[in-house]
Amino acid sequence: MKKYIVTLTKDEREILSALTSKGKHKSQKILNALILLGCDEGEYQIKRSTNEEIAHILNISMRKIDRVKERFISEGIEVALNGRKRNRIYDKKADGDFEAHLVAVSCSEPPEGFARWSLRLLADKVVELEYIDSISHETVRRILKKTKSSLGSKKVG
Repeated sequence: MKKYIVTLTKDEREILSALTSKGKHKSQKILNALILLGCDEGEYQIKRSTNEEIAHILNISMRKIDRVKERFISEGIEVALNGRKRNRIYDKKADGDFEAHLVAVSCSEPPEGFARWSLRLLADKVVELEYIDSISHETVRRILKKTKSSLGSKKVG
């Protein structure tokens, strides 16, 4: 039993054919267009390829073909070609106030027994001073890079 049956109109076939013939698009968009053209069961299709043939020729998985067909049926040709828009928003853990504290600590003298601050030492110190609940050394690196602070040189700024 076929789960998703793709039937393209003449206009859609022309758009997809033009898209695949000109190499000015993202590779995934072209791949999705080729999948839709191969799976077309409309009246303008000469010969429909099986999913196995398409997967073998394009060197992709059967699951990808099913996902593209599903997106085409449920959400239309634009979503099938380009994918869904992501709307995930991440909350920033470090605000401007914390960044200022971090830069201030990094400019201060390093702990006894150390020649300079390491990223892990800075991360531990700001947690110890309760500027933030927890932070990784990678986040410390990103913040210091953004503020152009260098732990390796005497001149900071």
